[in-house]
Amino acid sequence: MATTKELLTARYGKDTGIGDGSVVSEKIEALLARRSVRLYKDEPVSDELLDVLIGCAQSAPSKSNLQQYSIIVVKDQGVRDQLAPWCPRTTGLESKPALLVFCADIRRNQRIGEFRNRPNVNNNMDAFLNATVDAALAMGFFVTAAEAAGLGTAPLSSLRDNMYAVADILEMPDGVFPIAGVMAGWPEAPGYVNQRLPQSVVVHRDRYDDSNLEAGIDDYDQTRNAAFPIPAERQTRTDLWGVAEFYGWSEHISRQLGKPERPEFKAFLQSHGFDLD
Repeated sequence: MATTKELLTARYGKDTGIGDGSVVSEKIEALLARRSVRLYKDEPVSDELLDVLIGCAQSAPSKSNLQQYSIIVVKDQGVRDQLAPWCPRTTGLESKPALLVFCADIRRNQRIGEFRNRPNVNNNMDAFLNATVDAALAMGFFVTAAEAAGLGTAPLSSLRDNMYAVADILEMPDGVFPIAGVMAGWPEAPGYVNQRLPQSVVVHRDRYDDSNLEAGIDDYDQTRNAAFPIPAERQTRTDLWGVAEFYGWSEHISRQLGKPERPEFKAFLQSHGFDLD
């Protein structure tokens, strides 16, 4: 069993003064030590286990118990083969032991209103946000439960790179869109602990204050670089910004966000039953 100091030092990449020598519970250790796993053994994940894990996903909090999400378990090899070319950033998607797609879903409750002969007048931005949060919470609970069962997992935002094609392949009707996929399987390799931003950057006390943000990010860049330096050949969008002498986390994310991503997202939502008023 690891101590809080050991776990938090690994999570933040250095001793931040948080935690002590006490041993934490297995649940807390699993959360502090979690890591994404993308390499899996060639062993199936049983339907029985998936059913249990989906039950865990459905145990997540839900806004007003509206439960505005759906989960698509993608097992059919033909469907997998169709999806893979539209998610090129995720190699081998067609062969992952388990693949689930978590969707925001306002359609179900609209249909329930029709059953009960009552209008649903809440197709708006708030409904979009609530459904997205519901789906994200369910996905988080699934990931936590799967890893507690010994599986490795990794969420996939790449399913939104080509949303029209993905929605068509999975036959998503109006009022439903994929927030992310999750691949899962029995780990072939353990993955690694990814260093997170320090609490001094993320946590605000009583009021929002980012007056020391630049210094905090500079320090974080150095911490991450000491653990996982990024070589020149892995720098992103060098065609736009060249090769940086020092390529830290902030350089990477500023390059990523310096060019539009998924510019068709709003149009997709509006063409698939989300009013966003």
